[in-house]
Amino acid sequence: MRKYTSAARMPLWKWILCLLGGLFIFMILYGFAQMTRTLPNPWFRMGAYFLCAGLGLFLYAVWCNLTERRPVLELPMNRFWKDSGLGLLLGVVYFGVVVGLMALAGSYRISEVHFNAIGQAEWFLYFLMVAVFEEIIFRGVLFRLIDDRWNTAVALIISALLFGAMHLPNEGATIWSSVAIAIEAGLLLGAAYKYKGTLWLPIAIHWAWNYTQGNILGFAVSGGSVPEKLFSAIITGPDWITGGAFGAEASVPAVVVGVLLTVILLYNCKRDER
Repeated sequence: MRKYTSAARMPLWKWILCLLGGLFIFMILYGFAQMTRTLPNPWFRMGAYFLCAGLGLFLYAVWCNLTERRPVLELPMNRFWKDSGLGLLLGVVYFGVVVGLMALAGSYRISEVHFNAIGQAEWFLYFLMVAVFEEIIFRGVLFRLIDDRWNTAVALIISALLFGAMHLPNEGATIWSSVAIAIEAGLLLGAAYKYKGTLWLPIAIHWAWNYTQGNILGFAVSGGSVPEKLFSAIITGPDWITGGAFGAEASVPAVVVGVLLTVILLYNCKRDER
C-alpha cells in the first residue's frame, strides 16, 4: 500500500505544485466545459453538462491520487445521498428565506408563472456542472490544501476572497457584489466542506443556490440573466435589499442569512471536535 502524505507533511515545493497545478488544470478544464453551452441541441447540451460534471469529479480523484498519492476521502460514495440531500435542502431554504425577506419588504412580487420542462432540465444540469467545477477549484484544491497545511481560518479567508474576486468580471458586478459573494458564499461553502469533510455538501448547496435563485425565483445569477424562469417577478426597491442588476447575491439579506448559516456550521464543527 502506498503511504499517504498529508499536505501538512509535504515538502513546501510539492505543496505549491499541487496547489497551483490543481488550480490551473481545473480552471482550464472548467473553461472547456463552458464551451458545451454552444452546442446546437438542448439534448446534446444536457448530456454534455452531466458528462462534464462526472468527468470533472473523476479527474479530480485521479489528480489527487497521482500528485498527493492518497485516496480521495472528500468524495465518499457512502455519503453522497445524505450530504447531497442536505446541501440541496440548504440551498433551496437559503434563497427561500432571502426572497421571503424581500417579499416582506415589498420588493419582490411574482407576476407570471410558466414552466418549460426541457429548459428547466437544461439549466438544472448546467448549474450542476458549474457547482462541481467551482467547488473542486475553490474547496477541493484551494481550501483543502491551505486548511491542511495551516488552519481553517486562513483557508476560509483566502478561498472566500478569491471566490468573490472571481465574480468581479461578471456583468453588473461591483466591489460590493464580490465582497458579498465572498462573505455569504465563500465562507459558507468553505464551512460546509469543513463541517462534513466531503465535497458533496458544498457542491449541492452551490447547485441548489444557483438554480433556485435563477430558474425558480427569477433573479440574475451572479450578474448573468437566466432566460428560463419558473416565476417572472417584479423586483423593486433599493439595491441593498434586492441586489440590483447583479441579482439577489448582492443583497444585504443574502449576506445576513449566509453569515448566520456559516456561524451555525462552524459552531457544529467546533462541537464535533470537542
